[in-house]
Amino acid sequence: MHTVHRTCSLCEAMCGLSFDVEENRIVDVRPDEEDVFSHGFLCPKGAAIAAVHDDPDRLRTPMRRTPGGTFEPISWDDAFEITASRLRAIRTEHGGDAIAVYIGNPIVHNYGALALRAGLLKALGTKNATSAGSQDTAPRFAASWHLYGSSFSIPVPDIDRTDYFLCIGANPYVSNGSFLTAPDIRNRMRAIRARGGKVVIVDPRRTETARDASEHVAIRPGGDAAFLLSLVQVLVARERVDRDSIAKLASGWGVIERRLEAFAPERVTAQTGVPVETIERLALELVDAPSGAVYTRVGVCNNEFGTLASWATDVLNLAAGRLGAAGGSMLPSPAMDVTPILEMTNGDGHARWKSRVRGLPETLGDLPASILAEEMETPGPGQVRAFVTFAGNPVLSTPNGRRLAAALSGLDFMVSIDLYVNETTRHADVILPPAWGLADDHADLVFSGVAVRNVARWSPPVVARGADEKADWEILLELTRRLGGGPTGVAWMDGLYTLGRPLGIRWTPQSTLDLLLRIGRYGDRFLPWSSGLNLERLKAAPHGIDLGPLEPGVAHRIRHRDGKIHLAAPPLVAAMDECAQGLERSKTEDEALLLIGRRELRTCNSWLHNVPAMVAGRERCVLYVHPEDAAKAGVRDGDEAVLESRVHTGRLRVHVTDEIRPGVVSLPHGWGHAESAPWQRVAGAHPGVSANDWTDDQWTESVVGQSILNGVPVRLHPAEPGQLAAVS
Repeated sequence: MHTVHRTCSLCEAMCGLSFDVEENRIVDVRPDEEDVFSHGFLCPKGAAIAAVHDDPDRLRTPMRRTPGGTFEPISWDDAFEITASRLRAIRTEHGGDAIAVYIGNPIVHNYGALALRAGLLKALGTKNATSAGSQDTAPRFAASWHLYGSSFSIPVPDIDRTDYFLCIGANPYVSNGSFLTAPDIRNRMRAIRARGGKVVIVDPRRTETARDASEHVAIRPGGDAAFLLSLVQVLVARERVDRDSIAKLASGWGVIERRLEAFAPERVTAQTGVPVETIERLALELVDAPSGAVYTRVGVCNNEFGTLASWATDVLNLAAGRLGAAGGSMLPSPAMDVTPILEMTNGDGHARWKSRVRGLPETLGDLPASILAEEMETPGPGQVRAFVTFAGNPVLSTPNGRRLAAALSGLDFMVSIDLYVNETTRHADVILPPAWGLADDHADLVFSGVAVRNVARWSPPVVARGADEKADWEILLELTRRLGGGPTGVAWMDGLYTLGRPLGIRWTPQSTLDLLLRIGRYGDRFLPWSSGLNLERLKAAPHGIDLGPLEPGVAHRIRHRDGKIHLAAPPLVAAMDECAQGLERSKTEDEALLLIGRRELRTCNSWLHNVPAMVAGRERCVLYVHPEDAAKAGVRDGDEAVLESRVHTGRLRVHVTDEIRPGVVSLPHGWGHAESAPWQRVAGAHPGVSANDWTDDQWTESVVGQSILNGVPVRLHPAEPGQLAAVS
C-alpha cells in the first residue's frame, strides 16, 4: 500500500486529499492534513471521489449507437476513424460552422484538455463553440474583459482579512465557493464574525449560508444590478467617494456617476424588494468598516442584467475604496496564468462574432449555449449538422432542454467524449470515454487564479490507467490530428511539434504547464541559477507551495495598454441605461411566481447522481414554495403539483418552507435522469426533473446574450389525477 496526495477536482475549492492505494485499487480517501491550502478540510463530494472511478456504469471502451438505440463496444481505432471521417465530410460539404461544440464544466478541472481546446476548435474550423460557462460565467468574463482587458482578471474577496463581507446571489457553504477558491469556506466566514466583523447575505432564499450570517436580505430575483448601483449612488450622494483615488486607477468614472441618480434607493426599492433604509445602511456599513468586500456569483450572473451586475460589483468595490485593498476585493497572482495562452490563441474577448440565427455575441470564444437547438433546426448556409460534446450534458444544463433533445435526433452525426451514457450522450453516434481523472496528473490551472491565497500544486495520478484507456487530452489530441490540426492552435507552435517529431519532440500537457510556470510571476525564466518555479520543483512539493497572501493593488492584473480600469465600456453603459429605463415600469407583484435555482452540497451539476452516497437520504429535487404561495395555489407540503412556464408544463413535488421569499419558488439544477435510466442505474432510480425544462431559451441577458435562468415567470397549480406529466 502507498499514499498519493492530490487536489480534489470536483469543485472549485482545491482541497487536498490523501489516497491510500493498494494494487492499483483505492482503499481509502481522507483529507490531506499537510496541504498548504486546505489544511485537512474535506466535503462529502471529495470523500466520494473514488466512487466514480469504481462505478460499474462508467464507460471504459468506445461505444457506437446501433439502429435500435442501444450501444455496442468498438475499438479505439474504429471509433477515431468513424468520428474523424464523418466530421471531415461534413466540414468539406457544409463548412466548419456546420459543426457545433459544447464543452462541459469538468474541462476547467483538466489542464490537459483545457490546453487543447483552441487546437481542436481550429481544426474543426467552427465558431459555433458553446460551453457550460456560457450559462453561468459569461457575464463575469465579459465584465472583466471590459474592465481589465482580460476575462480572467477576476477580483475575489480577501475573506481571511476582511471585516465586512457582503455576499449577493451566492451560497458558499454549499458551493464551497465559486470564483472564490477557499477550502473550508464555512469556517473562514465564521472567522469574520469571530473577529468582530459582519457577514451579510443577499438572496431570495434563506440559504445554508444565510442562516449562519449576521444578516439576511431577501432580495427579489432580477434586482441585483439595480441594488448594487443603488449602493454606489448612496456613497456618491453622501460624499463618501474619493474621486481622485478612482481617477488614478480607472477611466470613465464621470460617465458612470452621471447615470447613478437613476438608481437612488427610492427608485429601485420596488424592483429589488429591499427597503430604502436597508440599502442606505448597507452602503454606509461597507464604507465605514475597517475593511470590506462585495462578492457576487451565479445568482447574479443568471438574471436579466447579469453582466451589468457583475460589473457593478467591481464598481461598488472601487467606489468604496475596497478594490485591490487588503481585506477587500483583490486580484490574485497565480503561478500558472492562463492569460498568455488566451493571447497567443486569440481566445479572449467579447462580441467578436455572433450567432447565425439570432445574432447573439460570443464571450471568451463561446456563443451562448441557448443557440444550439435553433442552429440545428434552422435551414440555410451554416446550419449545424454535427455536434461534438466534451464532458457535458446540455440537455439538462441548458434552457428548454427538451427542445435541444429533439433537435439532436435530426443531426447527421454526433460524437461525445464522456464517462457515461447520459441524457445528452444517448443521442451520440459514437461515445469516446476517457479514463477517470484520478488516472492522470492534475494541476489547478484555472482556480489558482481566483483563490483567496496564492498557492501552486501539481498532483500525480492516483491509479494507473488500464491498457486500453486514454486520457481526455489524448482523445482530443488524436481527434485534432486526424482533422488536420495541431495541439496549440498556433501555426508556428504546431509546426514546431510537427517538424520536431522525428527528433523526439512531442507535445504533452506538462510541456505547456512547465512553460506557464517558468514564465509566470514566480517562475525561473529558464535561468539555471534561478530559484524560481518550474514543474520539477513543483512536483517535489506533494502538499503544494504557499506563495503568500493576495497582494494589494490592481496593476498586476490589468491588460489594457493604458494600465487603467475601463469603467465606461459602451456595452455596459448601454446596459446601465436599459436597466434604469426598466425601473420606470411597474414592478408590482402579479400572479406569476419567479423560479430560481438552488445548489445542493452533494450534487456536482448533473453527473454525481450515479454515486449512491450522493443521492442517499431525503428527496432533494423538490420545488421550494413559500406558505403564502402554496395556499394561493392550493398545494400542500409533499404534494405533486404542476409548474407551468412559457416553454414547459410538468409535474414535480412541492416542499413548503418559509426559507424562500414570497413570490419566489426554487428548484435545484442537474436532475432529470429518467431518459438515462437504462445506462445509469442509481441516477435512474432517483430521476427528479430538470429545472431547465422550464427555463426559456429565447429570453436572453442584455450584454452577453445568455439565457436567463433566475427569475423565470412560472405558475403553480394542483396536479389533477391522470394529468400528463409534461406538455410542451
